[in-house]
Amino acid sequence: MSTAQETVEYATEHAPRLAWAEHAPEVYKAMIRLDAAARRGLDPTLYELVKIRASQLNHCAFCLDMHTKDALAAGESVERIVQLSAWEESRHFYTEKELAALELTEAVTVLTDGFVPDEVYERAAGHFEEAELAQLIAAIAVINAWNRFGVATRMVPGHYEPGHQ
Repeated sequence: MSTAQETVEYATEHAPRLAWAEHAPEVYKAMIRLDAAARRGLDPTLYELVKIRASQLNHCAFCLDMHTKDALAAGESVERIVQLSAWEESRHFYTEKELAALELTEAVTVLTDGFVPDEVYERAAGHFEEAELAQLIAAIAVINAWNRFGVATRMVPGHYEPGHQ
């Protein structure tokens, strides 16, 4: 059982810090346009898997809430979404193309080694035409930017409904 003090501490700790879209509307509008441009030519299912995986890595609860709901609304299975955080041990749930995209997503998202390994890039290049690969890299970069806004401003998950942005 929680005390009133614990409830206040939780609410304070998990309250949004800043309504960044209100204070930087031109940046927000540019992000919306960039997001729309990055998704062009990519399979919608693949696009949502990439968004979910990057959001998992970046610990962006708001984006996880949004993109899992969007994926479910688009017909993605609960099982594949649940297994996404352990995709390397659950490879049989995904196509080879999806696996290459997930591996590239991790490499681009977690640049702690300072680069995207050649073998990861080449594996992705083997499954995507150059234009599609460029779109995939753009999509990964865009969700990482969204995640940084979400995490930095502590956007609160749980209120998103697909189709009601």
